[in-house]
Amino acid sequence: MNSHVKIPHGAPADLSRRSFLVGSAATGLVLGYAAVPGLDQALAAPSSFEPSVWYSIAPDGLVTVTCGKADMGQHIASTMAQIVAEELGAKWSDMRVQLASNDPKFNDPVLGAQITGGSWSTMMNFDAMSRAGAAGRMALTEAAAAAMGVPVGELVVRDSTISHPKSKKSMTFAEVVKSGKATKTFTPDDLKAIKLKSPDQYTLIGVSVPQLDIPSKTNGTAKYGIDVMLPGMVYGRVVTPPVRYGATVKSVDDSAAKKVPGFIKAVTLDDKTGSTTGWVVAVANTYASAAKAADALKIIYDNGPNAKLSSGSLLAEAKRLQGLDDSGQFFVKDGDPNAAFGTAAKVLEAEYTTNINIHAPMEPMNATAEFKGDILHIYSGNQFATRSGAIAAGAAGIDPKYVVMHQMWLGGGFGRRLDADMMVPAVQAAKAVGKPVKVIYSRENDMTMDYSRPLTYQKVKAGVDGDGRLVALSHDVVSAWPTARWGIPDFLTPSVDKKGPLDSFTVNGADFFYTVPNHYVRAIKNEMAHTATPSGQLRSVAPGWTFWAVESMIDEIAHATGKDPAQFRIELLDGKGKNDGGAQRLRNTLLAAMGLAGYGTKQLPKGEGMGVACVSSQERATASWTACVAHVAVAPSGEVKVKKLTVATDVGTQVHPDNIRAQVEGAALWGMSLAMFEKATLKDGGIEQTNFDTYTPLRMSQMPEVAVNVIANGEKATGVGEPAVTVVAPAIGNAIFRACGARLRSLPINAEAVKAAMKA
Repeated sequence: MNSHVKIPHGAPADLSRRSFLVGSAATGLVLGYAAVPGLDQALAAPSSFEPSVWYSIAPDGLVTVTCGKADMGQHIASTMAQIVAEELGAKWSDMRVQLASNDPKFNDPVLGAQITGGSWSTMMNFDAMSRAGAAGRMALTEAAAAAMGVPVGELVVRDSTISHPKSKKSMTFAEVVKSGKATKTFTPDDLKAIKLKSPDQYTLIGVSVPQLDIPSKTNGTAKYGIDVMLPGMVYGRVVTPPVRYGATVKSVDDSAAKKVPGFIKAVTLDDKTGSTTGWVVAVANTYASAAKAADALKIIYDNGPNAKLSSGSLLAEAKRLQGLDDSGQFFVKDGDPNAAFGTAAKVLEAEYTTNINIHAPMEPMNATAEFKGDILHIYSGNQFATRSGAIAAGAAGIDPKYVVMHQMWLGGGFGRRLDADMMVPAVQAAKAVGKPVKVIYSRENDMTMDYSRPLTYQKVKAGVDGDGRLVALSHDVVSAWPTARWGIPDFLTPSVDKKGPLDSFTVNGADFFYTVPNHYVRAIKNEMAHTATPSGQLRSVAPGWTFWAVESMIDEIAHATGKDPAQFRIELLDGKGKNDGGAQRLRNTLLAAMGLAGYGTKQLPKGEGMGVACVSSQERATASWTACVAHVAVAPSGEVKVKKLTVATDVGTQVHPDNIRAQVEGAALWGMSLAMFEKATLKDGGIEQTNFDTYTPLRMSQMPEVAVNVIANGEKATGVGEPAVTVVAPAIGNAIFRACGARLRSLPINAEAVKAAMKA
């Protein structure tokens, strides 16, 4: 059993963490950190009605939902508003959205922190936001019933109006709010007891309503971090060392920088948080002057202990660690694979690798810092406000309660903005010059100092019996540990062998839903990579590499036993024991993808093939069911053209159909980009790729046709931002094998590797 999987966010919502008092009409939404002494608070009009911390209703009837999640183009703010509006009974044209500050009252109801990632937002907040909306509706209807003198049970709420069909009386939300009669309060137990709508009663959920953030993003009024302007603000441009991590500054000669008009100061960072090492920031009156001054600085470094390391060094160390019997900790330990290998009719072994990958969001990292008395204000787009506020405080040397985070719209994130390194130079520069400072990374800064997806090495061994059944599988995963770097114990998982906590976000996905009686998964930390290439959570996280290995090996076993790869998977997804429920949903998505793609129903030309993969996508406790059929054509030169990706995904409850399809399409293309085009390399301790000329994501001209089948069955909502990323690479690799017999085990896939494998 996988009872060892301890997902900190997998517990039911603790509604007591949130202020759900209904009827506190004296105040509206607070945009600052209300716990900070002396902080100016932006209050709504006294007559506004705030049914929950998550939204308020103004006297004009407009409903403003506060989104505690980072919105980086996935429209999560609109999704939260749509969930609230469904139960509240509000008219969609009355809905508005705004982004939350880092006030703890806006912490995620399940996670207990402000974090956006893992495709968790909708699945973890659906229930809480629904109950918030329902509580508001109940409070408004009780007030309206009293005002109209009618029984509350006879009222109907629709389109922001509360009506009494028998008497023809009605009141709008605006009229109820103006009356000041909405005074009902709800305890956490009251909220839990609310009976929510069933899927057949939905009128907004499941409808592709206009996204609320699009008008402001298209007319320029939406403000991103890079847009922030403050009175008296100056600019900082960072100068980073030639190694990714571990350098120190020995000296700074700013004599040439002083000749740059507007230059103010060169600040050498003293970063006690450990986010940066060896950084200097040039501060000037304009960004152009800051950039020019940064280029003029002459800095001498001690490049530190990682100065001679390379991608080859990290891979060699990973292989060495995997070869040690006592390395790492066990994530899964079911049965006895080693004994089963001894009696197996056939044993297969394979090594799978992935290279370093870079986030590279279109809006480079940026942050603006301003000290107002004892209070530090940070303006930035961030995916982890709770941790980032603490890092900003550490950089400033102050208590985190004196940090106010002003959340901005994000121009892309993909996990990159879970980190707060961009805040450190802004904070220390602002402290040094006594002015607000905006720091904007260059693309080169951003790429070479990214918290990248780590280089990984995986060794998989499988045993089948005389009937071709998979009876044993062992899987070693060696990588840097991104989550361990955060230093948050609750995000680590106890190992089943009781050797201490492990970073499950490096092995999630390896605990699949196939029935295999003997199954080991070992998580091994590559300390060399962990130190030299501090790694972060890149869209899809571990399943982006674990399923590359798992789904490739499943195909290899199917070929070795003479079975069709899709049918082999269907047999393994029998739903026995711990896999009951999950395996059936995954099998259904595979069948749906096969049907839409026409898998096995047509004769393909020579050099073309279809490959399949099906995955639970994320953490086992928060799985998303996704399958892909990739159709490729392989030339004799080894060049691969992906002709079509067919993706089926089971989303449970579908909130916004158009947005789901867009997210799945984007995720599939991101997965293809990682599978075939993106690769960063370490040399002499530094990342070699510095811009899009050498780090080459998927281009428009390389895009295939993408077909999406969304399965909406009314089950609990799942995530869709990351799942399709995880399934594409193995589907493409398996399709290449079907097309030309070349088995690829390293990402990214390139023509040279395919041609070499064709000859092997």
